[in-house]
Amino acid sequence: MITNGTSKVCGVMGCPVEHSISPMMHNYYSEQIGNDMIYVPFLVQREAVGDAVQGAFALNIQGINVTVPHKQAVMEHLSELDEGARAIGAVNTLVRTKDGYKGYNTDAEGLSRAMKEAGMDISHRACILLGAGGAAKAAAYVLCREGASKVYILNRSLKKAQVLAEEMNGLFGRPMCLGVALSDWSQIKEDHCLAVQTTSVGMYPETEQAPVEESAFYQKLDMAFDAIYTPMETRFLKLASEAGAKTANGLGMLIYQGVAAYELWNPGVKLPDDVIAGAKELMLCHLEGRA
Repeated sequence: MITNGTSKVCGVMGCPVEHSISPMMHNYYSEQIGNDMIYVPFLVQREAVGDAVQGAFALNIQGINVTVPHKQAVMEHLSELDEGARAIGAVNTLVRTKDGYKGYNTDAEGLSRAMKEAGMDISHRACILLGAGGAAKAAAYVLCREGASKVYILNRSLKKAQVLAEEMNGLFGRPMCLGVALSDWSQIKEDHCLAVQTTSVGMYPETEQAPVEESAFYQKLDMAFDAIYTPMETRFLKLASEAGAKTANGLGMLIYQGVAAYELWNPGVKLPDDVIAGAKELMLCHLEGRA
């Protein structure tokens, strides 16, 4: 891609960030529609989030995606929050304004669209959410909004799980969420559950790990979604598949949250379906080692 002094710069900040294929996706979009925008990765340590946001603004960077572990910490450094991001309590997309960055959460839209595409219906279903961080907040919001009958929030820290459950119950006005310590998953009595895995456990390079190892847990599932896409099949998804569950990885979520972010950074742009499909194929080729 040829750049010049007028090129708009966007990127992704996280730790780690080396595995991210978001630059591939966003730069593909710009190439396909002839948009003068480039997208790069930024490795930002936990203690440097505020400095990174301030520096990005000084450098005239127009937009930033935020990934683990910064989706909540970044919020205190923004000039404004979108209503959806405020409700979820996590931010994954920053859009430059004259006074600073406005925070949005496009993870919820990305997850909802990806799950529908995978044939995973949420309505009237007992759901299990693994994790209580930034991505889990977006997932909990989607599960509650789209009619889950019950949402068990499993996390190593029981307190964090309980806090997230209370936040969602208050937001939606009914007690559908319950915080449970990860080690106490056997408290879940329902079968045929839909599980959404939002932690970093199993992400490259620690690919031999799963947040739960016991096979009895996976017997409770008939659908399993993992927000991780590197590797394409995590140990969590492998165990779920072996137990007979329908599975899907986080590539669809990445794509659709990325579409929403790209369109926020470029007002008036609507990415065509064939360009989105082309980005998905490009990333699949990369992840499967075909390119």
